[in-house]
Amino acid sequence: MDMLERFLNFAEQSPTAFHAAANLETILREAGYAELKETDPWLVDAGGKYYVKRNDSALIAFQVPETGFASFRIAAAHSDSPAFKLKENFEDKSEYYVRLNVEKYGGMIMSTWLDRPLSVAGRLAVRDGNGVSSRLVNLDRDAVLIPNMPIHFNRDLNNGYSFDPQTDLLPVYGGKDSAGGLMRELAEAAGVDGKDILGHDLFLYSRERGSIWGADDAYFSCGRIDDLECAFACISAMAGSTARDAVNVCAVFDNEEVGSGSRQGADSGFLYDTLTRLGFALGASDGEIRAAMAGSFLVSADNAHAVHPNHPEKWDKQNRPVMNGGVVIKHNANLKYTTDALSSARFALICERAGVPVQHFANRSDIAGGSTLGHISAAHVSVESVDIGLAQLAMHSLYETAGTKDLPLLARALEEMWNS
Repeated sequence: MDMLERFLNFAEQSPTAFHAAANLETILREAGYAELKETDPWLVDAGGKYYVKRNDSALIAFQVPETGFASFRIAAAHSDSPAFKLKENFEDKSEYYVRLNVEKYGGMIMSTWLDRPLSVAGRLAVRDGNGVSSRLVNLDRDAVLIPNMPIHFNRDLNNGYSFDPQTDLLPVYGGKDSAGGLMRELAEAAGVDGKDILGHDLFLYSRERGSIWGADDAYFSCGRIDDLECAFACISAMAGSTARDAVNVCAVFDNEEVGSGSRQGADSGFLYDTLTRLGFALGASDGEIRAAMAGSFLVSADNAHAVHPNHPEKWDKQNRPVMNGGVVIKHNANLKYTTDALSSARFALICERAGVPVQHFANRSDIAGGSTLGHISAAHVSVESVDIGLAQLAMHSLYETAGTKDLPLLARALEEMWNS
């Protein structure tokens, strides 16, 4: 099975950040990485491979060189994608239907969620003796749907209609007699008693399978390409790398789509805590750890906007990446991306050594762009960093599109960084 097929299977089995982190953990375990827990003392050996989780939705893996280390070589991505999250009391019963009360998580293209079967997945907080434990759950069937209004009653639908998430975007679960059915289904799927479910983090997702399409199978489409593609590339490269004179580090954060402001997001102490605890476990002093950080390098990997076939005018004329054109280095004068001349040049040299083509992205000066986790993480671990990604179409759609050649190119570039 080639890398793209493995990614499509991974994306299909990762409907939420919790499932993505669990599947990334499986890749690491199969590559010989051992789990460390934040609540335990750390015993770390030279040449060892380890990972640590936080909130079941974020993880950081690292590989220690056989001899002393001078710096950290870090790649970071994120596990979450825009979706609809079920509210705590989510059942909305009327005289006609049972609907689900949901709210937006992140900035999705809302229209792509309508008129297609959706399922429900996430985690349940379950009574465990006198405490609480977490259970992954995936209904894994077409369970709900968000219906459009008929054009006869909404003549503005094709004229730039503005969806109201509180009224237009509530999914239908069943008829008026189906009250309580969804929670019963979730309890059965998780193998728990419904009365023991004390809380939940549940999201809607589409079960539509990924597709490879186009002339010469040039493109593929599936859900959550942003940013599972980069997360998968980072972990896959990490699993195949060997630390030399630096500690290889791969961080996959959660909550990037809503600003990273959580204890498992880039705007937390997760990365700093991990690097400092690792340094102390290896016998380094505080000063030695800070010196290693000062000489470190971070690749912030989050996908980039491929020039759109129907609206190329929205892209800066000289900085238009294309799918299957290689890794994209992202630039912004106002530091929405962390890239500067030196970090761009250093990463371009890494790609050159790996035989990986490089392209560049910058927004038009009259169109505001997005940002990602790089500059947020740099506020906690202040290292030289570059923002990169793979070119894709329809970012934040329920069904996104990317190039079939690019995924292994990013993995190859990261392996070169970690193996060199």
